[in-house]
Amino acid sequence: MFRIEYYKEDERYPVIDFINTLSTKDKAKILREIDMLEEFGFALGMPYIKKMEGTDELWELRVKIGSNNYRIFYFHYLKGLFVLLHGIHKKSTKTLKRDINLAISRIQEYKMRKEEKNES
Repeated sequence: MFRIEYYKEDERYPVIDFINTLSTKDKAKILREIDMLEEFGFALGMPYIKKMEGTDELWELRVKIGSNNYRIFYFHYLKGLFVLLHGIHKKSTKTLKRDINLAISRIQEYKMRKEEKNES
């Protein structure tokens, strides 16, 4: 079993905020797939998860609901911990660079906070 943590920024959780903007049906499906990620981790495989090309550690949880495609970006931190960073409603075949860059900057911020906490 893996663990899930939601990235926190300025007293809010961006992925939870994103999920809360969706319909009840879409929310339920995304939360179910997050539960599957927690249960199966990397064994979940395609089409549910995919490593983002051109990045060292960024992954996407891929959720398809009818014609809607959602992505939850995350990374594997330590000892089975997945940190959920950013969520989007994907409207084209290519993921926007700004969304990838935002997720990567959140990885760096998360790691920096953890290192500072461990040094204290």
